[in-house]
Order: sequence, then C-alpha cells, then structure tokens
Amino acid sequence: MTFIPTEFSAEDSTVLRPENRPFICRPENRVGDTAALLIHGFTGTPREMAPLADHLATKGIPSIAVRLPGHGTSPEDLAERSFEEWVETVKQGQKNLKTENKQVVAVGLSTGAMVALATHRSHPFEGLALLSPYLRTRYLLAPMAGLLRHFIRYQNREVSPAEQPYYYSKRPLNGIHQINRLIQRVKRELPSVTIPTLVACADGDQTVVPESAVEIYHLIGSQKKELHRFGAEVPHVLTTAVNPRQKEVFALVSHFIETMNP
Repeated sequence: MTFIPTEFSAEDSTVLRPENRPFICRPENRVGDTAALLIHGFTGTPREMAPLADHLATKGIPSIAVRLPGHGTSPEDLAERSFEEWVETVKQGQKNLKTENKQVVAVGLSTGAMVALATHRSHPFEGLALLSPYLRTRYLLAPMAGLLRHFIRYQNREVSPAEQPYYYSKRPLNGIHQINRLIQRVKRELPSVTIPTLVACADGDQTVVPESAVEIYHLIGSQKKELHRFGAEVPHVLTTAVNPRQKEVFALVSHFIETMNP
C-alpha cells in the first residue's frame, strides 16, 4: 500500500508533524468500487486512523483521512473553531474520494463519527461506520460548557509524554460547546439516517457513555444496521494499539465496507 501525505487546505501545511496531517492510502490491488473516508476524534489527528487505513489497504480498500480544523495545531487554534468547519472539511474529503470511487463509506471515531452523521444530511454517504459515537460524555460539566466557556477556557487532562505530540493535554471549553451543538443537531436527524450503518462501542470507555452509542443505534432509521459492544477491557479509542481488540474492530469495519460492493 502507499501512504501519501496530502493537503486539503492551506492550514494543513502549518501542521508541524507529518503524522498529524491528512493522508491518502492506496492499496496495491484494489477491490470493488467503495472507498473509506476516515475521520479522527476530538483533540486527536489523522494519525489515530492510520492503522485502520493500513488494514483497509490490505483488503483492497482505498481511504482518505481528513484533519478536522483546529487539530494537530494547538488548543488555542481549536478554541476558535466551530463544528460547521469540521463538517466542511469532511465534505471536501468526500468530494475528493468521489472523483475516483462510486461509493464512499464514512468511518468516524468518536467526535469524527458525529461529524460524519452531521455531514450525511446534505452530502449523503453510502454507508456509515461509527466507532465510539456518543450522545453523552463522562465530563460532568460538559452540558454547561456553553456558559462555562466564558469563564474557563480549558479543561486539563492527563496525556502521557509519548502521546503529547498527537493529543492535546487541555481541551478548550468552546470545543466542548461545539460538541454539544453537534450532538443536538445529530440527535434529531438520526431517524432520517437510512443507509447501512455499523456502530461499535466499549464498556471500558472512560471518555463517553457507551449506552448512548446504543441509543444512537436504536434511533437510526436504517433497516440494515449492526451493533457491536466490546467489554470493559476495550477503551474509547478503538483504532490504535491501546485497544487489545484492535484487530477485531478492523475486521468489522473492513467486512462492513466489503458488503457495500455489489
């Protein structure tokens, strides 16, 4: 397979670490006419989707991973962004994939899954793979972020030194407010989602409430949908090596995409 760093905007060139930039992953021998649009989570970067892209390439599935505005740069940058900007970036990624592929499946992790759902209304996908989606987080003050952001700029969190180049150790409250706005929009639109959908969540998730992923599954209007709920040993981020059942998640996603091919 071939990983090709790419840029969808001038801002992408300002990202210092290449691993945090958008990329295209082309398989050596593609199969079918379906591609994957990979969307990372809140305060993360495309890097957390690279292992999945690598696996998909071994199955002959091409992919593009986008970088949501405000990510891979600084918490201060993210603090100035809106979820509408994230949606516009996903639309651009979808447009790029559509030039060479008949079908595009959005594969979103966490907030990336929610952005995929928000994009689908105006720019439909052919399928959705939602990894750790949510309607509620474990941050107790999250519902009040719209008010608190005027008094508290950031929520600090522990990030290991090895992961600090790739994840922010502080979350802007305005970013959490944007997530609240995103959830409100997505929740009322879930019954209108009628395309094939995969939902995966984990009981070991310490970031969001996994029961809310189950709620998403039930609210989605699709007749073709599947739910996979992993146990307490599986964390929030399903795509990286911190997940002991990473390979099972990858197999679920690739099989789901393969079923989209005629």
